[in-house]
Amino acid sequence: MNNDASNFFNPARREFLRQGTLLTGGLIAAPLLSKANYFSGADDTIKIAMVGCGGRGTGAVTQALLSKQNVKLVAMADAFRDNLDTCFKELNSVDIAESTGGRGNLKGKIDVPEEHKFTGFDAYKQAIALADVVILATPPGFRPIHFEEAVNQGKHIFMEKPVATDPAGIQRVLAAAAIAKQKKLNVVVGLQRRYQNSYRELFKRKDMIGDITSAQAWWDNDGVWVRPRKYNQTEMEYQMRNWYYFNWLCGDHINEQHIHNLDVINWFKEGYPVSAQGLGGRQVRKGKDHGEIFDHHFVEFTYADGSILNSQCRHIPGTMSRVDELLIGTKGKIKAGDANITDHKGKVLYQFDKKTENNAYQTEHDELFAAIAKGDYKFADAERGAFSTMTSILGRMATYTGQMIEWDKAINCGLDLHPKVYDWNVLPPLVPDADGHYPIAIPGVTKYF
Repeated sequence: MNNDASNFFNPARREFLRQGTLLTGGLIAAPLLSKANYFSGADDTIKIAMVGCGGRGTGAVTQALLSKQNVKLVAMADAFRDNLDTCFKELNSVDIAESTGGRGNLKGKIDVPEEHKFTGFDAYKQAIALADVVILATPPGFRPIHFEEAVNQGKHIFMEKPVATDPAGIQRVLAAAAIAKQKKLNVVVGLQRRYQNSYRELFKRKDMIGDITSAQAWWDNDGVWVRPRKYNQTEMEYQMRNWYYFNWLCGDHINEQHIHNLDVINWFKEGYPVSAQGLGGRQVRKGKDHGEIFDHHFVEFTYADGSILNSQCRHIPGTMSRVDELLIGTKGKIKAGDANITDHKGKVLYQFDKKTENNAYQTEHDELFAAIAKGDYKFADAERGAFSTMTSILGRMATYTGQMIEWDKAINCGLDLHPKVYDWNVLPPLVPDADGHYPIAIPGVTKYF
């Protein structure tokens, strides 16, 4: 089944198509091409702006600059000046190619004068205006508004996953994705397994296991960083610095990390779940600096054909670590971690040669910038990135409530976790109690509709 065929059982398509009809019938009557669509040779410089100068932003722009095309970083934006300065210094370090394993170096590819360094909540608008291609790598809560702006300005886009943290954000991304298609803007989402050789080869051969009847997905490890509160920080600054632990910014680790594994299952199933139910909580990670998110989730996702995905993610030190996917079919199994396909007795039917594995983080940029340089319209990842993000959000809603959550109801519920105004002195949507602890979801009590 191809991606178009999957629309027949994709429950989010009806709302998306309604929005697309409005866009094509009224706001946009004909395709619009950005300047970058006309690039035709190595003599044309492709100008890049980065929005979000943290670790992933630094990595993404490095990979963009290490592509074979004539690319140049011309603008940078971040909420915090210290993040921007750290990133700028690292990008200009002489040994960055060796430290990243990239090809060549960045000499001559960075041209960001002081007047092209922007900070604050509105910095993204100024940076986007100066570029042909935009790299969006802020905390994911800001992805919908940044993506929307980049599309409105007619830019090609690389945006990190996930692409939203709530259903309202998903709807904004889907609406902007429709406009991006009309404008023929290339959009790549950083779900890099889709650009990894082993996964691509397994996908080509997935029919070897017959009909997929069930699947399993894991992202279990010790967890990530914590950034403690500092003296004299406003609540907004604290949450922005420690963003991983607040749902309006991160969406919980089922969204920020486990989306990779969920996207693999959606990809191989060529569709999205229709419902989810599960359990989760905070067993270990429950201090004041751990905000509101859970440290473990287990979700049973059901697809339209009745097949089940059992999904688990955990951030608890000392526990089993596993990041992997398994698909079970009527004739055999796909084991992503082993990069092979077996029958039900364990006989290997296909084994990917791991010596031919690629750096998928690099490949996604190589392919994106090659298309832009040729003037090709090749990538439209935003819609599927939104639907896999919604899969993660659906799982979070199920574990937080302890209820069966239906896709249609969830994606259209209008849940918006964001503040009405972005300002350093505005209180975020979630604030701590007198003891410094944040309210958390309670299964059986928490409700969304």
